[in-house]
Amino acid sequence: MTVSIIVGVLPTFFISPFGGVWADRFNRKYLINIADASIALVTLILALFFISGFKPIWLLFICSGVRALGSGVQTPAVSAIIPQIVPEKQLMRINGINSTIQSITMLLAPMVSGALLSFTSIEYIFFIDVITAAIGIAIVFFFVKAPSPARSEGKQRISYFHDIKEGFVYIKTLAFLKRLFIISAVFMVMAVPVAFLTPLQIARDFGADVWRLTALEIAFSSGMMLGGLVIGLWGGFKNKIYSMTLSCALFGLGTISLGIMTNFWIYLICMAALGLIMPLFNVPCIGIFQTKIEGTFMGRVFSVYSMISSVVTPMGMLVFGPLADTVAIDILLIGTGSIIFLLSFCFIISKTLREAGKPVTV
Repeated sequence: MTVSIIVGVLPTFFISPFGGVWADRFNRKYLINIADASIALVTLILALFFISGFKPIWLLFICSGVRALGSGVQTPAVSAIIPQIVPEKQLMRINGINSTIQSITMLLAPMVSGALLSFTSIEYIFFIDVITAAIGIAIVFFFVKAPSPARSEGKQRISYFHDIKEGFVYIKTLAFLKRLFIISAVFMVMAVPVAFLTPLQIARDFGADVWRLTALEIAFSSGMMLGGLVIGLWGGFKNKIYSMTLSCALFGLGTISLGIMTNFWIYLICMAALGLIMPLFNVPCIGIFQTKIEGTFMGRVFSVYSMISSVVTPMGMLVFGPLADTVAIDILLIGTGSIIFLLSFCFIISKTLREAGKPVTV
């Protein structure tokens, strides 16, 4: 499992800078399809090997690594293409709908997979992944109209490392972007106990019954679905920083509540509320990137954000995982929740961030 997690995370971290450069150089819809096709191809090969009876575990590691590479290319391309095809006034709503769709996938995919495994083998389930990828590729190819980024037109000398360096220099020139990256990274680290240690907390405090752990996952995923729908219909405050401030403060208070809760059903309600709050942080953050970053740098900015998110969570687990064996998870939740609550003031007291959160005026 440790090797599986490493091969599923590290490739994304290392490919993301190049994925960002490609998203700023080439047609983003083709990058999305190439990444999807690569993932589907390696899954198809894996299925054929499994059907033939050749099932070494290193094949799964290779497949996981290729999927991580594809994710590192696809994520910045998807985030950067959305402003090309969506009006600025509708970005928050579209990102909110996208968040809801992702949450539905997180909730339903394990259920569907479990149901399928009850009457067929995993190698045939791999084919479903291939078929759905083919459908997605066809939809993007035929129905998504997105021009290539301006700087990809005409002949140019390809110097990827120069472009990567240029992207980091660009980020350094934007004070609001540096602050947003730092605050988001701290938020992600402090959210690790909520994301990964709450199942262990439930087992210790309420009992290790399977239905309790299942209820926990359903509560959080359902909350995220509702939160994406809320931000999709509402659109958030006109100043996106105010939405992130409110979300950060409520998430901190909710995390503290998980640390002091003694009733399981109220605990689940609190967990669902945290799921609802999460999109109110993520969606405005993505919206700021999409409206304030120059189009020629957007892919690289999203690639750096993807690198941060892919590395800080494992770092957080390296800290809080061992701590959970010596310190009560209740205490960890109260401590991290307090830090997250205090973090919300970093948004509101920063004039630079408040200015960045204002809607674009034409």
